[in-house]
Amino acid sequence: MSTCFFIGHRETPDSLLPQLSAEIERHITEYGVTEFVVGKYGHFDTLAAKCVKAAKKRHPEVTLTLLLPYHPYDHPTPTPAGFDGTFYPPGMETVPKRAAIVRANRYMVEHSEYLIAYVWHPASNARELMEYAQKWEKRRMIQVTILPHQK
Repeated sequence: MSTCFFIGHRETPDSLLPQLSAEIERHITEYGVTEFVVGKYGHFDTLAAKCVKAAKKRHPEVTLTLLLPYHPYDHPTPTPAGFDGTFYPPGMETVPKRAAIVRANRYMVEHSEYLIAYVWHPASNARELMEYAQKWEKRRMIQVTILPHQK
């Protein structure tokens, strides 16, 4: 089972939808990705989830998991419609809340085979995570796909 994670900016235009959808389809059909994991803190995450939900109709073996950066006991989060479950990374209980999203995202980079990124802001947590993933890519630990900037 191959896992693909997503990272992108909160401000993502809807015009990215066709390209994102095509990239998800390629990851399923060419790379054999069966599990997609997405957060819930920006429009890129919303678009990624929407595209995976549509792909699941064509590929019933595909699953969509919601990444939880905060402990489910402190922030109960029911599984949203169209998702197959939620995931709270192990060892996150001691992470300060202000660092939880960054740490959860890093965990996913370290435990995924693929990353689809939409990053264009020069200074952002998304860019830092993408650069972190690119270091892992050099060691053949993950394959990073960067979507071009849409206006």
